Amino acid sequence: MGPLMAVQALAARFDAGHRTVVLDVRWALGDPHGREHYLGGHLPRAVFVDLATELATPATPARGRHPLPTDAEFQETARRWGINNGDVVVAYDNSGNMAAARLWWMLRNAGFQDVYLLDGGLAAWRDAGLPLDTGPAEAAVGRVSFDVSPAGGRMPSIDAAGAADWPATGVLLDARAGERYRGEFEPVDPRAGHIPGARSAPTTANVDGAGYFLPADELRRRFEDLGIRDDVPVAVYCGSGVTAAHEVAALEIAGFRAALYPGSFSEWSNNPALPVATGNRPSGDAAARGGSVEG
Repeated sequence: MGPLMAVQALAARFDAGHRTVVLDVRWALGDPHGREHYLGGHLPRAVFVDLATELATPATPARGRHPLPTDAEFQETARRWGINNGDVVVAYDNSGNMAAARLWWMLRNAGFQDVYLLDGGLAAWRDAGLPLDTGPAEAAVGRVSFDVSPAGGRMPSIDAAGAADWPATGVLLDARAGERYRGEFEPVDPRAGHIPGARSAPTTANVDGAGYFLPADELRRRFEDLGIRDDVPVAVYCGSGVTAAHEVAALEIAGFRAALYPGSFSEWSNNPALPVATGNRPSGDAAARGGSVEG
């Protein structure tokens, strides 16, 4: 089935009474009002997930803007949402799953397999004429028995050292907007530009204008045009490890398994010892000399 669940499939699960945990991950950079948006209208029985406090720990220069919580912290949080072993979990947002993919990746990384992104998100549900609830929803806890993998790590990931070395043997993708990759604009991180050797692959190109993921064959062509092959290792970063998870999901739909750099550019750019490249080119060779690279 892959990472996605269609609106019609989720509605059918509701109609059949199949236990399904639905999680609303309304979040966007620069918009701290996700809970208010949720309260104004959400899928039936959906529980709100606060990305900043439940899918991350407080920002630090050493770990970036959205460090991953520990396994124990994430297990406790997931149990509060009402997730039990064996449940089916569906996550969504109202931004093409750019935020919900973070939760998808974290659950998969914890060893939880039956987790999906609602393709098209809230807009697709609304456009299908399906009902919305308002106000808070209570988690259907029942027996609380969600257990994460003792050491996490079920999804491949890399650190800053891995990101530095990755372009020598594989493809490192930068999932941020092109202007941030080129260093023309940087709204939140201390330095503008990209990790030397990385190739620009904005996450927004994974979806169509309505927020649905592109078909698998179109996504595969997109990533092949970026140099990705079955025998070429691929890793992804973004600003803080959020939208890069969306690119990992898109790569999986296309048939590629990708590693995530959770600290991403917010971690990298806070370390003055690490070089930053600017411009359209990956600039990997020049960047090896260190410092800031103009490309």
